[in-house]
Amino acid sequence: MCDEAKLKEWSRGISSRREFGVLAGVAAVTACAPGDVTASGDDASMDLTESGVSFETADGTMDAFFVHPASGQHPGVILWPDIAGLREAKRNMARRLAGEGYAVLVLNPYYRDVSGEQFADFAAFIEASGFQQVGPWREKHNPENIGEDTRAAVQFLDMNDAVDTDRGIGVQGYCMGGPLTIWSTAAVPARIKAGASFHGGGLVREDDPSSPHKFFDEADAGYLIAIAQDDHAKNPDHKLILAEAAGRAARPAKIDVYAGDHGWTVPDSPAYAQAAAERAYDDLLALYRDYL
Repeated sequence: MCDEAKLKEWSRGISSRREFGVLAGVAAVTACAPGDVTASGDDASMDLTESGVSFETADGTMDAFFVHPASGQHPGVILWPDIAGLREAKRNMARRLAGEGYAVLVLNPYYRDVSGEQFADFAAFIEASGFQQVGPWREKHNPENIGEDTRAAVQFLDMNDAVDTDRGIGVQGYCMGGPLTIWSTAAVPARIKAGASFHGGGLVREDDPSSPHKFFDEADAGYLIAIAQDDHAKNPDHKLILAEAAGRAARPAKIDVYAGDHGWTVPDSPAYAQAAAERAYDDLLALYRDYL
């Protein structure tokens, strides 16, 4: 999983903040170029509507980014960011998915402490000693709090005219957002029908009753669990544990190791690997086609 030692290793391999910012920007443009933001099937490119939004939760006011096709009704998707939070890389990922015909809500996972963008990109996160900053904020991520947040996000989506409430909602998360994804599927099983975790950290915590892998039986969703190759190398048993837990709960799940290190799906991550990221994106679209 993403840890402080790995971020320090990444930062030593980059000669300057400016160089890293350029590399991240190029990756983001490549992943989210206009030609990529298209509707599924034979439809022409979609016009999108986007805005910053906020809504009430049990603990306050959550801010988020919401993007969807400019016309029609579409399945809702909740996106939990990685440790660097809500920023342009995540907004770009949401725009691309909205172009496929989804109404995508990117949540600020740290709203209990701060609002808005805290780090422009992963380079800014590294420079700002981001682990120290977000540590106290992350302590509030538990199944109870995430469940409340998810219920509020689902209510926001279901009250929006752009969302097709006759179809299920998807949820996807990256790095620390992986556990949040599984907890979310368990929080609103009547509405959330698909969950995707990309290089999720801490999905298996054997002696912890809040371990995400113990929540499959509370959900009614299909899953994509995309594991980073370096995370798998450190914990090769986790793939089997996740598969067994999903099997016991009779939850369909594609659980696979991808040819990318932790963070490989995110354009501004130092580990971004485009080929593997595109494979993961195709698998995400297949999941949503099957379950939403």
